[in-house]
Amino acid sequence: MAIVDNFWGLEAAFGRVDGVVKTATGYCGGTLKKPTHREVREGRTGHTESVKVIYDNRKISYRSLCDLFWETHDPTNKEYLGFGVTTHYRSGIFYVKDNQRKQAQESKIRRQMKLNKRIVTKIIPRDSDFFIAENQHQKYYLQKNFRLCESLNLRSTEQFVESNIACKLNGILAMDGNTVVDNLNRFMRSRALLKQTKLACDRMVEELGRNEAART
Repeated sequence: MAIVDNFWGLEAAFGRVDGVVKTATGYCGGTLKKPTHREVREGRTGHTESVKVIYDNRKISYRSLCDLFWETHDPTNKEYLGFGVTTHYRSGIFYVKDNQRKQAQESKIRRQMKLNKRIVTKIIPRDSDFFIAENQHQKYYLQKNFRLCESLNLRSTEQFVESNIACKLNGILAMDGNTVVDNLNRFMRSRALLKQTKLACDRMVEELGRNEAART
């Protein structure tokens, strides 16, 4: 799936969904092999900032993921029509199989029926490689919390992409205020974490609690 102003928010939105196993930010739909973020932003490659989602179809369906996609941005934004001319951003769903195309199209129709403006999202065959983005663009919200990120001992882009715990924590940390605290507490109860990761989570919960109390 491809999206919008940046891929950080989309990765987080999918990452916190039950049934999503792992996510990766990257570039899809262009012609250049292994493009850099700068090259993509300059609009010279034809790529879209995208998120690859690996999921357990016993827990969540492709249809449900498509339905969630519309909640992450405004799919009627006409600026996306300037893709390749005035912007490198666009709203799109890249499919691999024909049944995915069908489900994505049906999801788009369901969403369109709820709106009074035309959806400009493209349903696109993924006929080129997905290139993983640079390390600093993986799990953006998790990496903003240095202490927690360090506690996971993830040293490479591949490790960030493959880590289910990083996927879930990144999704939680993109949320707001008390929602982060509630979801972090729930996550810690449900997972066996490294001792240093549990400690970093506890400290974050305490800090967020103090900050929230200071505002009220």
